[in-house]
Amino acid sequence: MRGTMLWFNVDKGYGYIQTEQDERLYVAGSGFLPDHQPEPRCKGRAVTFEREIGDGDVRAVNVSFVTEQDPRRARLRHSRGGRSM
Repeated sequence: MRGTMLWFNVDKGYGYIQTEQDERLYVAGSGFLPDHQPEPRCKGRAVTFEREIGDGDVRAVNVSFVTEQDPRRARLRHSRGGRSM
């Protein structure tokens, strides 16, 4: 699934994600993938994650930050494909 980080408190080790379906999910610091640990200023960043149901609550696990390609670079790369110059 995809969503957006609403906020994350690094000192307390938890935060919330807003899903594309407008659901608010709890995420613990241990729910992030090793190479995608949260930073103090991760509010508004796009994330991918899986939902996990446990003890009557739903939370996000296997969370990773989405790295967006520079739109200009993608457009230039696409425009070169198959054309002779």
